[in-house]
Amino acid sequence: MKAIRVSETGGPEVLVWTDVDDPAPDADQVVVEVAAAGLNYIDTYHRTGLYPQPLPFTPGLEGAGTVIAIGANVTDINEGDTVAWSSAIGSYAERVAVPAAMAVPVPDTVSPENAAAVMLQGMTAHYLATDTFPLKAGDKCLVHAGAGGVGLLLIQMAKMVGAEVFTTVGTAEKADLAAGAGADHIIRYRDVDFGDEVERIAGERALDVVYDGVGQSVFRRSLDLLRPRGTMATFGNASGPVEPISPLEFAPSLFVTRPTLFHHIATREDLLRRTADLFAWIAEGKLDVRIGARVPISEATRAHEMLEGRQTTGKVILTR
Repeated sequence: MKAIRVSETGGPEVLVWTDVDDPAPDADQVVVEVAAAGLNYIDTYHRTGLYPQPLPFTPGLEGAGTVIAIGANVTDINEGDTVAWSSAIGSYAERVAVPAAMAVPVPDTVSPENAAAVMLQGMTAHYLATDTFPLKAGDKCLVHAGAGGVGLLLIQMAKMVGAEVFTTVGTAEKADLAAGAGADHIIRYRDVDFGDEVERIAGERALDVVYDGVGQSVFRRSLDLLRPRGTMATFGNASGPVEPISPLEFAPSLFVTRPTLFHHIATREDLLRRTADLFAWIAEGKLDVRIGARVPISEATRAHEMLEGRQTTGKVILTR
């Protein structure tokens, strides 16, 4: 079969489409014919070595497709089932072996593309809005990168419970997308200082929570916007890792956390609960999944260039 392989860390050019051996399932795995794989920033961290992986490896943590083989110990998944997953490295491939414990059934009401699109970003938005800082009506939140995959989903989830949403975007097109998702206050960060604009609208230290997937370029200014005992949730590094910071800068009794998805789906019960919510919201029309681009898996280099060049909106799906 064909798969993307990374033999050395580096830029998008290290992603090579090549022949590899077909996977065979271990006792607790299923092998899936990949219909769609999701593109995520964490894939670029693996590619560059920021989050090291043993070399060589096939990137990609999420996808959806049809089960074509099952391991000896697997009893609740059958060949022919449509499943999605979020924690199986190697998803940039025609076929992938997935731990059965991480494979979730996809209902007929949700397409494989939409299922693949929400496994990492959708569950990330879910835990941020329901666990990291459980939003409620009247809360004021700032969602950085509001037109990105997590951002558009997180805005919608915040509005489901009646929160007031501030968001940052870079272009007029992205502002329109954030508005369509329901954001109350859309800030074009290239035109104004986002912190000044939040303070102009809401006053000083008015936010209950900042959800930050951008990192270095926004972290410190975001701290200034939080009310005493507010929460800074930094979950990504799109602009680079946050530089070291003194705890004294959290002096207004701020809570600062660096959550990860994998700690929020550590049990199958949590995994199924989160995906059940997401799939139900999609089927009911409450959650709109914007697939901003479809790129063949074989052209993963181009997809990474688009993502890192901030040329994407919503979710980028790698297709067969």
